[in-house]
Amino acid sequence: MQHTSTQDTLVGLFVASGIVGLFFLALQVSNLSSFVEEDSYTITARFENSGGLKIKSPVSASGVKIGKVSNISFDPDTYQSVVQMSIYSKYNTLPDDTTASIFTAGLLGEQYVNLEPGGSDIFLQNGGKVEITQSAIILEKAIGQFLFKSAEEKK
Repeated sequence: MQHTSTQDTLVGLFVASGIVGLFFLALQVSNLSSFVEEDSYTITARFENSGGLKIKSPVSASGVKIGKVSNISFDPDTYQSVVQMSIYSKYNTLPDDTTASIFTAGLLGEQYVNLEPGGSDIFLQNGGKVEITQSAIILEKAIGQFLFKSAEEKK
């Protein structure tokens, strides 16, 4: 069985393309696929519970990604989670009465912020605050409440 240099080259190209494919897959999974920073402005929302929200989690409106979470911190005075979001500049027409909710993509998927635009004629600017928020639904807490309620009903 003889190997030719053509076969060796093809096998090498196949292996290299597999490594490149795995690299891009890893970037997609880790939300690092965007190397170029788009022009953006920052808005802030406060939540009672930000759940499993992470930095670089998507921010969407009507199912379209319009930004990403840039920072999550804890306010020791109000005991709330403060979420800063970088919104792409081309989406600079979000009304100042926009509401923010934390949703989960699928049953056990990653969490993201969904913005629901209001009807105001005044738009959110850099440093603007989203006043109306809905915190993340914690699956374990919801299941615990359901089990506790069904146990109470059996008594």
